[in-house]
Amino acid sequence: MIKREDALEYHRAGRPGKIELRETKPCLTPREMRLAYLPGAAYPSAEIAKDPGAIFHYTARGNLVGVITNGTAVPGLGKVGPAAAKPMQEGVAMMFKRLADINVFDLELDTGDPERFAETVQLLEPTFGGINLKDIQAPEGLAIYERLRRSLKIPVFHENLYSTAVVAVAALINALDLVEKGVAEIRVVLCGAGTVGIGCARLLLRLGVQRENLLVYDVKGLLHPGRQDLFDEQREFARAHPARELHEGVKGADVLMGASAGGVFNLEMIRSMSRFPVVLALATPEPEIAYEDARSARQDVIVATSEGLQPNAITDLLSFPYIFRGALDVQATGITEGMLLAAARALAELAREEVPEEVERAYGNEHFSFGPEYLLPKPIDPRILVWESAAVARQAMDEGVAALSIDMETYQESLAVRLGAGREILRSLMLRARQEPLRVVFSEGSGETILRASSILLEEGIATPILLGREEEIREVIDRLGLDLGGAAIVDPARSPRFEAYAEEYFRMRRRRGVIRAAAAHRLRQRDYFAAMMVHSGDADMMITGFSAHYVDTLRTIIEVIGPAPGIRRIASHHLVLLPKDVVVLADCAVNIDPGAEDLAEIALLAARMSRSLGLEPRLAMLSFANFGSVDHPFAQKVRRATEIARQRSPELLIEGEMQLLTARDSSVRNEYFPFAALEKNANVLIFPDLQSGNLTMHSLQCMGEAIAIGPVLMGTRLPAHLLQYGATVEEIVNLTTIAVVEAAALRRGE
Repeated sequence: MIKREDALEYHRAGRPGKIELRETKPCLTPREMRLAYLPGAAYPSAEIAKDPGAIFHYTARGNLVGVITNGTAVPGLGKVGPAAAKPMQEGVAMMFKRLADINVFDLELDTGDPERFAETVQLLEPTFGGINLKDIQAPEGLAIYERLRRSLKIPVFHENLYSTAVVAVAALINALDLVEKGVAEIRVVLCGAGTVGIGCARLLLRLGVQRENLLVYDVKGLLHPGRQDLFDEQREFARAHPARELHEGVKGADVLMGASAGGVFNLEMIRSMSRFPVVLALATPEPEIAYEDARSARQDVIVATSEGLQPNAITDLLSFPYIFRGALDVQATGITEGMLLAAARALAELAREEVPEEVERAYGNEHFSFGPEYLLPKPIDPRILVWESAAVARQAMDEGVAALSIDMETYQESLAVRLGAGREILRSLMLRARQEPLRVVFSEGSGETILRASSILLEEGIATPILLGREEEIREVIDRLGLDLGGAAIVDPARSPRFEAYAEEYFRMRRRRGVIRAAAAHRLRQRDYFAAMMVHSGDADMMITGFSAHYVDTLRTIIEVIGPAPGIRRIASHHLVLLPKDVVVLADCAVNIDPGAEDLAEIALLAARMSRSLGLEPRLAMLSFANFGSVDHPFAQKVRRATEIARQRSPELLIEGEMQLLTARDSSVRNEYFPFAALEKNANVLIFPDLQSGNLTMHSLQCMGEAIAIGPVLMGTRLPAHLLQYGATVEEIVNLTTIAVVEAAALRRGE
């Protein structure tokens, strides 16, 4: 459950809002400034004046969408006005960029007059490659959409009208296939005649549902010709039928679709339907009937709802970014219902394909296959962009609304690499962590940052926090911050009934290492030692410490109590680095100052194992200042020897070196100068020859690049234990815990 204060802080923290404009060309030197503005910009302007189509070659218009509203129908809020609609608009802009690499200008128009609204957007046509209308009350929004669709020569899409409808139709296509019912024979009842309902009704007819087999209801009952309160778009679906009430129309129906409000459907309605009924409850935030409730009504029902954590979740994020991607890439002059149906069919077909291992791993290795509980691909499936956008582009060309003809095979390849793995992996890892959340003990349990992070970990289901400290102190901070930490455990080491047992066990472990019984008790009063003993004794699954302590001191505690795993020479670390379009693992950037060749080989093998546990197939590069024997210096010799050792120990592992970072990450350099290198793709696991080079590289990426570095995550410990860097933020703690939980769970399963 998202809390009000958390959401407000998310939006106002740092630079207010969620989006910004960035340049895509260098503009540092006086020459570059002249190229970008005057006199340089005059030359492409002249070309566009001669050939208007040249605008797509010289400007960003072809990848720029205007998301436009007047704030008269904001979800959950209603008519709040254009200013209050802006956070929602910025959120949509983020989804366009994150899911389909589309840039957005959000526009909030201060007018309730449909004519002025439409006229304003018409005047803006030269700015955009497409228009996305959002959150405009009906029927005015529908009238605006129809006018713009007819008058503009760029794609116009009404998000509320069609985005959910496309996904619902995709689910219905697959559900009908499972129950072996033909679309032309089914009887459909649609509850909801607002913007979303009308979009669903239109696509149902386009799919092949017969008009006489479609009954549409609103809060006043059946849409029928005798009603005087219908607007034109509703009247299109009015039918003279005796079943004036929803519960009457549902009897014997094959499909019940909701686009109305929560709680409108009940079990009796579903029980009154025909054999093998299909129920699609689309209302948000609460569907017309909960998924589990609908399933309990009868054994033969197939259900899809708007509930994101349930099977067959119908979310508009599966449609609108990808529809626009395909339309923009062929410079479509519009978005037709045929293109929308192509998008729906692509989603339906993708759900019948074998699910990638990375998707199943993200859901705790749950096996997905086409069936009643898998009608739609999961939102993290990386193939959605390729399948859906390509289907839309192909349909646009087939219908003659595409100004640009493209080779589909080449286009699909370009889509596959457009976004890269990048930061999407973090969403996948959080889903995996939820499958088996571990008990994580935080030694500094009274810190505000730790408590805020713990609240998120509980809310997201990533881990169950155990907070060490004085209970009254911790609860005072929790109350002051207004946090909900009802699922967390609070343990005061000084008052713990386990204190004596831990002290005795620690004494047993360290008595031949200079520790006497009194010293053991003294150390156990330190929370780092107590946390480590909780993990050692099985009272916690993992420890995270070091938020306000010196790194070396806390690492020493972990080495003393937890120690290395059997067969491991030295504990090491790795960072998961999320780049805009890629993800890499860096090791070791936090523990070993000057590892020898044997140590480097061990670090490489540990990093490869951890990479696999995160869902990455490792391609290792053993880094040096030299390439493949070009310099016979002891530094390079060490890396060369480490590469040989690692290959001997793990012959199946793809590992190359010694090599420079540029060689490891630039295929053109490898192809031209080192064609013998085993790396066909760029290395995604980088093994540094010493702590200095690794640490400086990692911090350079953080401070001067666009990278998010998550770590350090310790490797090779007997039990899971991790350290925080000085001043770690809430986000960094949550991210580190997420990765640590996923890795620990994988090691438990023997992966």
